Amino acid sequence: MIITLPNIIFSFLLIISIGFFSLNINKLIRVIKLGKPVKRRDNPGKRLLNMIRIALGQSKMVTKPISGILHVIVYVGFIIINIEILEIIIDGLTGSHRFFSKIFNTSVYNFLIASFEILALLVLISVIVFWTRRNIVKIKRFLSSEMKGWPKFDADNILYFEVVLMLLFLSMNATDLILQERNYENYYVAGSFPVSTFLVPLFDSFTTSTVYQLERIFWWSHIIGIFFFLNYLYYSKHLHILLAFPNTYFANLEEKGKFNVLESVKNEVLLMFYPEKATKNNQNIDKFGASDVLDLNWVQLMNAYSCTECGRCTSECPANLTGKKLSPRKIMMDTRDRLEKVSRNISKNKGEFIDDGDRLLDNYISKEELWACTSCNACVEACPINIDPLSIIMDMRQYLIMEESSAHPDLNNMMNNIENNGAPWPYNQQDRELWIQET
Repeated sequence: MIITLPNIIFSFLLIISIGFFSLNINKLIRVIKLGKPVKRRDNPGKRLLNMIRIALGQSKMVTKPISGILHVIVYVGFIIINIEILEIIIDGLTGSHRFFSKIFNTSVYNFLIASFEILALLVLISVIVFWTRRNIVKIKRFLSSEMKGWPKFDADNILYFEVVLMLLFLSMNATDLILQERNYENYYVAGSFPVSTFLVPLFDSFTTSTVYQLERIFWWSHIIGIFFFLNYLYYSKHLHILLAFPNTYFANLEEKGKFNVLESVKNEVLLMFYPEKATKNNQNIDKFGASDVLDLNWVQLMNAYSCTECGRCTSECPANLTGKKLSPRKIMMDTRDRLEKVSRNISKNKGEFIDDGDRLLDNYISKEELWACTSCNACVEACPINIDPLSIIMDMRQYLIMEESSAHPDLNNMMNNIENNGAPWPYNQQDRELWIQET
């Protein structure tokens, strides 16, 4: 094997790309670790099955058939075409041509390349439909206020990028096929091209040297585009491509209607009524609930980075559907935005967070949004990768009640009634007995 200048350039680009990606992943892990500890390592078998079913099997995506099936196509295409990317990387490092054709049986290799091309075509069609739904049909869940600006720009950019990558892939194969047919240098016959063969007439009139130059342009543009996409993930909602798997693995396995109980509060109640069951050394709690991202647990922070911004949660939210301000998707997006700002603060101050005067509560998420929630868990049920916006809402509500004593007036009335009358209604026990006579 002779190392040439293109091989050296490719190796350099590969190292830079993987290195930058690794730095971003380390940054991501560091930020997620800012969250408070939470027990999510129990039932490993059940968690693994959950991940396989939801993240790998895409079981919750197909609840909305059109978008779900199209997403599955793009998802499968993404996974399968990674084999093709691996071959390109080997070819780039060694200077070989279609390396896997020398390893696999001819029929197997032909099947693989044909599958890649069909998937590339299906991905193209799916992406065009996605773009049409967003920008022409204008599906309602993509028109919310939180989807203006960068979120819309980011979503459209990814769609444009995927179109370009697929076209480059098919054009690369078409010009490669021409060079194979013309017996150009080491472009020996390898692969089956059911889709790109229709692109051959676009390039067949060119001279062999021109076709070779075009093939190299398509090849380099395709792999550089993939390197760019890899490092764009960290800044995009498409980070869920990586985080969907740990997010579903560490998802809450408890029943949807079960809420967390603060052990410190539980212990105080036990000390009053059942002292023999209470823990004598009750730990001191700095803060009840959450007012900022550093008060949340690490799974909630990972949820924020995993959000696909698809809006399924918001479209199922009864509060949002009745015109209230709450949008579960915005809750997750706001959490991520605040977390990013905190991360930059820590990086700027050499690993220490310096109070910047902002917090998640009020500066990003309003009290009106928090109290609009009915805690029905519809958002959690709708999320295709088991993100839990409700847990963040409930933690912030807990802070409002226990730290700021600023519960919603209706809630205050209810709690006062429970304290005074033993029931949520403003009637004492004697008066409630009169209801029987009234009926």
